[in-house]
Amino acid sequence: QVQLVESGGGLVQPGGSLRLSCAASGSIFSINAMGWYRQAPGKERELVARIFSSGATQYADSVKGRFTISRDNAKNTVYLQMNNLDTEDTAVYNCNAAVSASYSGYALDYWGQGTQVTVSS
Repeated sequence: QVQLVESGGGLVQPGGSLRLSCAASGSIFSINAMGWYRQAPGKERELVARIFSSGATQYADSVKGRFTISRDNAKNTVYLQMNNLDTEDTAVYNCNAAVSASYSGYALDYWGQGTQVTVSS
């Protein structure tokens, strides 16, 4: 099994910054992609940012230029640096990882428990 441990959420004022971390552990042969989704009240869950094994990244249009995703492959950890936060960034953020447990295995999606990010003055 794979476990995703999230940290870094909290309360911040508009314009402030937070850094989310997500560390994967367990039966990991490779991580095909890893990133963050979020769901705000009244909205559907959306992709915030993710990084692929190739190093390519993908961001939601609403966070481009403000958020940066990075990784530490040795630690199976991804980071989401969130700058210039806006009230509309308020949401529950869930880490997601597509993990292969073996060379011949296909990737399965795993989810963290979620961390609350609240942007409010």
